[in-house]
Amino acid sequence: MNVFKRIKQRAARWPDRPAIHGAQATLTFTEVIAAAERVADDLVARGVTAGTGLGISDHNSAEFIIAMLAGLRCGAVVVPIASNLTAAEREALIEGVGIHALLSEGEGDGALMIGARRFQVQRMHRAEERIAPHIAEAAFIRFTSGTTGTSKGVVLSHSTVIERVEAANKGLGLSEHDAVVWVLPMAYHFVVSIMLYLYFGAAVILCEDFTAQAIAQCAQRFKGTLLYAAPTHIRLLVADRTVTSLGTVRQVISTSAGLPVGLCAQFKERFGLPVSQAFGIIEVGLPIINTERSDQDPETVGHALPDHEVAILDDALHPLPDGSIGLLALRGPGLFDGYLSPPILRDAVLQRGWFLTGDLAMRTADGLVSIKGRRKSMINIAGNKVFPEDVEAVINAHPEVQASRVFGGTHALFGEIVEAEVVLTPGAVLDAEDIVSFCRERLSAYKLPQRIHFVEALAMTATGKVKRV
Repeated sequence: MNVFKRIKQRAARWPDRPAIHGAQATLTFTEVIAAAERVADDLVARGVTAGTGLGISDHNSAEFIIAMLAGLRCGAVVVPIASNLTAAEREALIEGVGIHALLSEGEGDGALMIGARRFQVQRMHRAEERIAPHIAEAAFIRFTSGTTGTSKGVVLSHSTVIERVEAANKGLGLSEHDAVVWVLPMAYHFVVSIMLYLYFGAAVILCEDFTAQAIAQCAQRFKGTLLYAAPTHIRLLVADRTVTSLGTVRQVISTSAGLPVGLCAQFKERFGLPVSQAFGIIEVGLPIINTERSDQDPETVGHALPDHEVAILDDALHPLPDGSIGLLALRGPGLFDGYLSPPILRDAVLQRGWFLTGDLAMRTADGLVSIKGRRKSMINIAGNKVFPEDVEAVINAHPEVQASRVFGGTHALFGEIVEAEVVLTPGAVLDAEDIVSFCRERLSAYKLPQRIHFVEALAMTATGKVKRV
């Protein structure tokens, strides 16, 4: 079934409830569905039909949500394109997918109206065949973050999206009585997040900017119940002493990157709310979340959701005993349908039915999962394994450090040593020995950074993760 049609059916249960809260206006579910159908009719008149590859580029906005829904109603394969991409990155994505048409804001003759804004539909490539013809009922193409390698186009079908949002909400438990304070880049989180909220009737609260004060004001003004954020937003809220309340927010979830334990404690002290970490991955969805033990074990990503299975495997894909570090493997509903290029179906990627995430993890006897690092970024020092994330967590705990990236440097005797790039907070004055001394009290000797480079900024992926080399 077309996912737009399913959302429309479900929206009939709560037609007059708010679907999107923006700074200028609030749209009900009836208004959002009607707007999406008007735009879809216009797109069809312009040749956007089943199998058309439709790129949609905009910032976080009601118009972006409406355009995405409209593309799905047409039967197009929608490709969200983040507005923060460089021109070169944007062009590479368009060419790599072979997008047939691009919908983006622009003036000129024949403009398509979405709300009060004007959009243009540009022809990019001839529609000689369907996008992703190897995937039945393809709906979305989303690219992986590419933290340690080439970004891959992940294809999701309509049925996969429905499976995914239904499975994820067994952990989130959202309903038409919820309102989500939204601060993440929408183009990277449309599935599961935005689709899930619409599917279950929760309102999306769009913040005009992502300062701590703006987040708090949005939460209070629109009676938010969930803040879905990244570690950066958690840091901003803790650092801004003028923000003392998040109003009716009762749950805070952090995703995209690991969250330092000390920051979780500071947030709980300030706002009386624990921060739950969530493990999301575009090939799987949201299979793990820490809703049960976020107070006691904030550093973990939690337990597998009811419909998902987690395994920790060795290199031969044999299960490891609890407490061992190994390959994180997942399976359950909503697994991706395949990769775009080269065209590969899901079954050719899975190994013994498992999707291998590329992460190294550990699981306790009661199923609590901790992410230890990426397999590709692990540092091997004369046989001793070091996870960059562990060292980064310590360096980032220094009050005068803003961020860090740890990686393996070559060494004639040991093979590799620990190196670190460090970004200091504005006005801070530290030298390498200050960092090493701080780490020496908290890390084993072989984990200590041997080379430290002070830099102005770190290379990041478009989704806000530290880019690994």
